[in-house]
Amino acid sequence: MSQQLSAPLGWLGILRLGLVQTALGSVVVLTTAALNRIMIVEHALPAMVPGALVALHYAVQMLRPRLGHGSDQGGRRTPWIVGGMAVLGAGGILAAMATAWMGTAPMAGIVLAAVAFILVGLGVGAAGTSLLVLLAARVAPARKPAAASIVWIMMIAGFVVTTATTGRLLDPYSPERLVAITAAVAAIAFVVSLLAIFGIEGRGTARAGTAAPRTPFMVALREVWAEPVARHFTIFVFISMLAYSAQDLILEPFAGAVFGMTLGESTRLSSLQHGGVLVGMILVAVIGSFARGSLWALRGWIVGGCLMACAALIALGFAHRATAEFPLRTAFFLLGIANGTFAAAAIAAMMQLVASGRPGREGVRMGMFGAAQAIAFGLGGFLGTVILDLGRLATGSVAGGYGVVFLADAGLFLVAAALALRIGKAAQSSRDGFGHAATAAS
Repeated sequence: MSQQLSAPLGWLGILRLGLVQTALGSVVVLTTAALNRIMIVEHALPAMVPGALVALHYAVQMLRPRLGHGSDQGGRRTPWIVGGMAVLGAGGILAAMATAWMGTAPMAGIVLAAVAFILVGLGVGAAGTSLLVLLAARVAPARKPAAASIVWIMMIAGFVVTTATTGRLLDPYSPERLVAITAAVAAIAFVVSLLAIFGIEGRGTARAGTAAPRTPFMVALREVWAEPVARHFTIFVFISMLAYSAQDLILEPFAGAVFGMTLGESTRLSSLQHGGVLVGMILVAVIGSFARGSLWALRGWIVGGCLMACAALIALGFAHRATAEFPLRTAFFLLGIANGTFAAAAIAAMMQLVASGRPGREGVRMGMFGAAQAIAFGLGGFLGTVILDLGRLATGSVAGGYGVVFLADAGLFLVAAALALRIGKAAQSSRDGFGHAATAAS
């Protein structure tokens, strides 16, 4: 049975979906930032405890393809977004309760926290994957670069507003205050998501008979992995996000250890870098819209961003030789712009490519992209610290160790740029192949 397609989303609709991402980010940042600090400082637990819990929440997101497959089979994304936000909120509250419990019963609290972080990972995977598929399906190609930037910026806004607000409310710390504030944030996030997503998907595709035919998940996953476009882009996402996340735990300590900056100075430097990320995303949103979401234009932004990040990291790799004369603030800002540019363009390209392949597999495809990103984020920070330690041993100096990390990260961005060169061409070949097959079939 045919169905009249709903009109593409306007800017208000894109902002509404961005609000869901803001709500998602507000709950996640509490579990990865505030609870992390409380475990280490207030409860004096080893840093590896929150580190392992955050890694667990990323590991669970390997299930994103399976969660996306579920929404493919039902033909509707809204229930998975709402359900995912409910699971995420429950996981966040349970994580706060577990953290509070660690003050009196550390082992029991850690076990409960492991369950909570599994729920957080499942909630993020279910809601985040279906949200991006819905955004890709309902946004016109010309607006996808701007939509990708808007949604990512709104997620960062969720981080900023939540940490700034809860930081004040949590002082002075008490277990009861922690649980109450986390529950309030989770409840607000769920209600905001519910209101933002209400009615935005349009008429139910499942009722129209256009849901994906019932297919076992492993069959669907093998079919998607066999698609050259999806497989190539998944590998690109993994390499590029590995490079992106490897910087996280390195940049601020580098400024302090090599350039002698105080904590306040290095924090301001990190803020400058994050400001550069926002500038890069805004550039893609504004200028990318003039290219009407062309995949070729997005490929250019991705390649340019990766090469710019590579150059900035090479400069940082040799910065210790220039010491005081090195323009550290400029390098951090340019690295931020490069990161924001390639990340926003990559998300826009992801939204274009999610429908490039066998119909009815959009959720699996987006889930595969998301799983690659989650695994890379989980590994990136850890590998960065490992390479730093090995670099110190190999060079015999702290500055040399940081140089090794930055040069290794630059190499990853160079590989990512090389992979990005094929994104548009692979997609065009795929479309041509499907077009020839359709012609032959008719």
